[in-house]
Amino acid sequence: MNINATLFVQALSFAFLIWFAVKFIWPPLNRAIDERNKRIADGLAAAEKGKAALVEAERKGDAAVKEARERASGVLGESEKRAAQIVEEAKAAAKVEADRMIAGAREQIAAELAKAKTELREQVAALAVAGAEKILQREVDAKAHGEMLSKLKAQL
Repeated sequence: MNINATLFVQALSFAFLIWFAVKFIWPPLNRAIDERNKRIADGLAAAEKGKAALVEAERKGDAAVKEARERASGVLGESEKRAAQIVEEAKAAAKVEADRMIAGAREQIAAELAKAKTELREQVAALAVAGAEKILQREVDAKAHGEMLSKLKAQL
């Protein structure tokens, strides 16, 4: 065996292997690497967009929370005002009812007082008549004394 022929055949085999690798193996590898690079770049771009969207969503969320707190404060203030108004209305209604009840009680007291006075007058008149009868049993004109006692009764 000739060393030159062996080296020549090995060189030819190596050249064929390089040509085969460049022609058939290298292009799919490059395409796979390019696709992978593109997917990575798209993923990074999507991540950046997601990060920007997240920041925007957080900002909107904070604004929504702030607005909700403001509305809740407003509703709470309105409910407190309404509660105070209801209390004042209830106080006014209670005052009116109490005044009405007091007026009714005063009218009832006045009516009972008038009734008691009338009964007292009648009792006093009856006592006066009885006393006058005892004093004046001797006098004959009872009709004149009855009129006088009626006038006395009216004056009382």
